[in-house]
Amino acid sequence: MTSQYQTAGEAVRNVLMTPEPAAKVMAARAATRQWRKGALTADFTALMPDVPARPARPELLRPGQMPRRGKGTSLTRRIALIHALAHIEFVAIDLAYDMVGRFAAQFPREFADDWFRVGAEEAMHFVLLERRLREMGSFYGALPAHDGLWDTAKETAYDAAARLAIVPMVLEARGLDITLDTVERFHAMGDPLTARVLKRIYHDEINHVSFGTKWFELCCTQFKSDPHRCWKDLVKTHFRGGLKPPFNDSARLAAGLTQEYYLGIE
Repeated sequence: MTSQYQTAGEAVRNVLMTPEPAAKVMAARAATRQWRKGALTADFTALMPDVPARPARPELLRPGQMPRRGKGTSLTRRIALIHALAHIEFVAIDLAYDMVGRFAAQFPREFADDWFRVGAEEAMHFVLLERRLREMGSFYGALPAHDGLWDTAKETAYDAAARLAIVPMVLEARGLDITLDTVERFHAMGDPLTARVLKRIYHDEINHVSFGTKWFELCCTQFKSDPHRCWKDLVKTHFRGGLKPPFNDSARLAAGLTQEYYLGIE
């Protein structure tokens, strides 16, 4: 199939401006496929939206408005947790393609290669979780979702180093810290299928964090900055949640995120 877009910027903007989940997944896969085939020029002049298009459902709520997931049957609790994880992966699709469209012109071509790959993998993660929801009698959009996930993207929209420091090196790294415990929770609730999906996501996201670390350190080299000090400064400026243990030190190390980055930061 021939792409209707000639530039990488146009293709990734299309992903961001496609609201419906199934169509966004198709747009994401098409954009990455066309980039890998060399069908898109490395032109990143297309303007990225401040906020991506969103579907009519789920209802988006601020963090303090989100209902607690602790009540209900094992099935309803599992559905609520999977729905929350699916929403994170849905937003992660846009975060990856926005990374390409907004910042790829500042880096070697390999930067776009990496984040096109991340975008396609986030789309696959969303599909796997959405499929589990349907197998359990629900669907993505059946429950409200967190509306704060794009806040860090807006705050770091004009600073590649800040975006890399916060999205892959804080938010996705936090996923490495908690996912294996979540896998065990699903095993304990008698749901090995979801546990298997989350284990697959976990291994992919080690690579995603490693891409963030690699390109962040290149930024620091270009500006002759110490990466550990620079990262701590950017986190204190742009991330309000605080970094709290426990940390999955082995997974973080596999991603190049050594303890020199995150130990001692509050």
